[in-house]
Amino acid sequence: MERLRKRCGFQNGMDISSNGLRGGLSLAWNGNDLVQVYSYSNNHIDVAINEGNILYKWRFIGFYGNPNQSNKHESWNLLRRLKSNSSLPWCVCGDFNEIMYAHEKRGGRTKDERQMEEFRNALEDCGLADTSFKGKKFTWEMGNFADTNIRERLDRGVVNQERLNLFPEYEVQHLTHYFSDHCPVLIQTMSNVKSTGGNIFRFESWWVTEPSCEEIIKEA
Repeated sequence: MERLRKRCGFQNGMDISSNGLRGGLSLAWNGNDLVQVYSYSNNHIDVAINEGNILYKWRFIGFYGNPNQSNKHESWNLLRRLKSNSSLPWCVCGDFNEIMYAHEKRGGRTKDERQMEEFRNALEDCGLADTSFKGKKFTWEMGNFADTNIRERLDRGVVNQERLNLFPEYEVQHLTHYFSDHCPVLIQTMSNVKSTGGNIFRFESWWVTEPSCEEIIKEA
């Protein structure tokens, strides 16, 4: 993972080894003062993010839920403990190895309602909300044939209200996957804190249809 991080241009990071073919976590970043590591385990990496301005600081947790049904409660209790460790606005993203509702699964055996409810209760106890997303409905898929295909939304990003207030244009995207049975999950954040570095450049595609467009560009 260290070699991969550097090939992708990230100079800093930390890795949690996988258990056979399951689990494993890696966090990568640039900038010595961007990330402060709070804690980590086989199932999480908990860090504070400094957005270049001490006035807004938030918390990110990369999460891997226990894949064994009999040990799901360990994951949810871990989330509850993590909540009590800091009052910063926070976001949790990763493979929770659980769905919230029956419609988040297609194919295979029917999910136990009690197990889904325990997941929902853990998020509620932590003040974390599952927001809307763009892209594919299911983030994990197994089986190449119609009669054996199973799809579930196991991966997601959840946030608390304070984090939404800090980034009101927060958006989750499920990207296309090629080499894994899981989709990459992209979280876009645009701060509502105004930058002092000038206005953001925006371009409207209909401008090019204006007769004066070419002349204005030449003059500029």
